[in-house]
Amino acid sequence: MAAQTTAQPGVRDQEIAVEQAHLDRVYRRLEEKIDEAEFLMRDAAQRGHVGTPGALAERDAQVFRAGVHLNRLNSEFEDFLFGRIDLLRGKDGKKGSDGAYTSVEPADDAVREDKSADIAETLHIGRIGVLDAEYAPLVIDWRAPAAAPFYRSTPVAPGRVVRRRVIRSKGRKVLGVEDDLLRPELTTGLPVVGDGALMAALGQARSHTMRDIVASIQAEQDMVIRAPAASVTEVSGGPGTGKTAVALHRAAYLLYQDRRRYSGGILCVSPTPLLVSYTEGVLPSLGEEGQVAIRAVGSLVDGVSADLYDDPAVARIKGSLRMQKVLRNAARGALDLAPGRPTTLRVVAFGRRVELSEQELAGIRHNILGGTAPVNLLRPRARRLLLDALWRRTGRRFDDAELAAEERQGFDEDISTEQDFTDFLDAWWPVLTAREVLAALADEKRLARWARRVLTPPEVRRVARSLRRSGTTAHDVALLDELDMLLGPVPRPKRREADPLDQLTGLDEVTTFADRNDARRSRADRLEEERTEYAHVIVDEAQDLTPMQWRMVGRRGRTATWTIVGDPAQSSWTDVDEANRARDEALGTRPRRRFTLTVNYRNPAEIAEVAATVLALAMPGMESPRAVRSTGIAPQYAVAGDDLGADVRAAAERLLTEVDGTVGVVVAMNRRAQARTWLDGLGDRVVALGSLEAKGLEYDATLVVSPAEIAEESPAGLRVLYVALTRATQRLMVLAGPGDLPDADGVPDLLRRD
Repeated sequence: MAAQTTAQPGVRDQEIAVEQAHLDRVYRRLEEKIDEAEFLMRDAAQRGHVGTPGALAERDAQVFRAGVHLNRLNSEFEDFLFGRIDLLRGKDGKKGSDGAYTSVEPADDAVREDKSADIAETLHIGRIGVLDAEYAPLVIDWRAPAAAPFYRSTPVAPGRVVRRRVIRSKGRKVLGVEDDLLRPELTTGLPVVGDGALMAALGQARSHTMRDIVASIQAEQDMVIRAPAASVTEVSGGPGTGKTAVALHRAAYLLYQDRRRYSGGILCVSPTPLLVSYTEGVLPSLGEEGQVAIRAVGSLVDGVSADLYDDPAVARIKGSLRMQKVLRNAARGALDLAPGRPTTLRVVAFGRRVELSEQELAGIRHNILGGTAPVNLLRPRARRLLLDALWRRTGRRFDDAELAAEERQGFDEDISTEQDFTDFLDAWWPVLTAREVLAALADEKRLARWARRVLTPPEVRRVARSLRRSGTTAHDVALLDELDMLLGPVPRPKRREADPLDQLTGLDEVTTFADRNDARRSRADRLEEERTEYAHVIVDEAQDLTPMQWRMVGRRGRTATWTIVGDPAQSSWTDVDEANRARDEALGTRPRRRFTLTVNYRNPAEIAEVAATVLALAMPGMESPRAVRSTGIAPQYAVAGDDLGADVRAAAERLLTEVDGTVGVVVAMNRRAQARTWLDGLGDRVVALGSLEAKGLEYDATLVVSPAEIAEESPAGLRVLYVALTRATQRLMVLAGPGDLPDADGVPDLLRRD
């Protein structure tokens, strides 16, 4: 026999006790490290009494380093230690920086002729690395090279790994273990517990936040996470393949591999605020907090947050690249929006009145706007050309060039400080903001003028009407960002001049460490608010970005490396070719590395089969990811009666009794408000969401209401329905309405297999 099995009484309890003993040792070592960090904090605080600038700087640096280390050590997670691999002796004896041997393949003589072998090394895998007092590894950081075999080894290609174990713990207590035997042909004496770690992890109940997957990352996912960071990494995969989780784990891995480079900021763009809320806890649980900004695409412009949805027809217009020309015309045309716009400029110079006519002013403005520079940044040029035109009007001539230059300088200083001139400049070339210009587009006649030969009259009416609503959509945010680029920054007030006494002494005001640390934090907050470019950009559900949104995201990653994850079959955007062109422009000529995830870990085969029926209609020829498990529970179908709300509530109540975790009720976008009232009072485990809000989320059970309504709400409706049908990890129920043409079993026409 290659190994003992769980059939032997007491084996599971014995193995749990073994892992508990190791976890106890790890926590004793962590307590020692916490004591060391606290000592450093106290020691650094004492340095403040020295009083020299050098000692203060050294103190602050030491306190900062110790504080970061202490915060990390004090963070206890549900399963701090989650894995173990038992390894054969390797081909070489080299050790890495974490104290583990680096060899991937076993030594030629690691396995004896009788298929017996000795375990040469055991590694425990966790969220952060822990070394004992002699610098031997107690825990290997999951991102370290030595941890890669935990994820990549398979029975087909096991490498040195004989047994892979997932350890389930809560706080400081080990609750259970699950083993995978990767070399069953060998006799090693290792006991094997459980039926497999992956299936145990997939069967856990869901909450309303995403769990990290460090304990159950599979080989094809690990290849993406650990892919070299250079250039662009593109990842495609169907529902349930772990794209979002892989993207977040990749962010943590990049920070581990090259913190100096990526501490410049990693941006993760999600399609909806719901998905941001769902995923934002993953990175802190992986030991990374504060280095990655997770933003919804409707929140990428600071100070703006999308709170509305455009109807599909308006979304197609606002998301199209045609809006570039409309917004460019608007950015320049908005200069004429100021009330009381002057048509002539009159000043007094050299004792007489000098005047520029409306025609001359129009020529000057046309000259200024001939290029592509942002409008607000052209204001100094406007001032200069106005002064040039006024100077020419004076008719002053000088034979002496030096005298002419002196006279001209005096003229410019006198005129530019005159109240008439400054008032004119403020009205003729006002400082514009993106919000002001976007609000101006709500005027249908004005928009028609700026969109001439770009949008049709019906399109103009739809866009203007949508902009008259109070609130902002994710498509509006992309328009605001485009206008920010076209207009340029609004000039800021000048900073207060330094106190002359400070300049005399050469010293800043003496502050406490707390004061300086607060100042540092507020400065960091300001930098995050002002940040417009990042070192790495991750785009989640990339297939949903409109061309205008790609331009917005692209501006934040001009010099970045990229990770892009998506699935064309789940796209809610209709013009794929236009979006691809905008994406290619954002990414430039960077080389691309492509990966495909092929295994569906979320949906049981019974649910995946129903979804595949819709996929065949939405994307003929597209292959579904392979589901790895089956529950034996077929999807349920029902037909709604006259009271749709009561039927939805009853179906949700039934699902709540059938699963321990969450229930998602997916409806067409125009029924979101109704659905929330239908489910009122059922508790936190159930949530109502519109079809476009379901992207990236998962629930133990999903109720899809009237598939036909979802499919018909936009040209991409079938793909959106495919998304809705692939949210459940355990049970799926479909409630058909009259438009679904259900058969005698309640199965809607769209879901029937021929």
